[in-house]
Amino acid sequence: MAEQTDSTGTQNEERRDSPRVPMKFLVRRAGSEADFEPREGDLSLGGCAFQGAALDPGAQLEMRFLLPSLPDELRVRGEVLAVPQGAQAAATRVRFLELPVETELAIARYLDDMELATTKS
Repeated sequence: MAEQTDSTGTQNEERRDSPRVPMKFLVRRAGSEADFEPREGDLSLGGCAFQGAALDPGAQLEMRFLLPSLPDELRVRGEVLAVPQGAQAAATRVRFLELPVETELAIARYLDDMELATTKS
């Protein structure tokens, strides 16, 4: 049986427990022919956050980034999340949409590797 979450966001708190690692992204609005714009931020299992111009909540994005263990860049789609009330709007937060299993596993392995490397040092 699936665990239910209450309105305090237990599931969101668990997702925040996912390690976050620095990452460089190329970003543009989904469906746009515009060039990808570079953004620096962090990567987590369910999404990412990056610095730059604020984007409207709900906006769909196309993103590209490289993981050192993979020969090709990953291409993902995401949705801009609303900034929680009272939070600083310093970063755009994005939830990944419809990640292929292989992509999600690659991200999870990378995050695990980075977390292990941090705990060993």
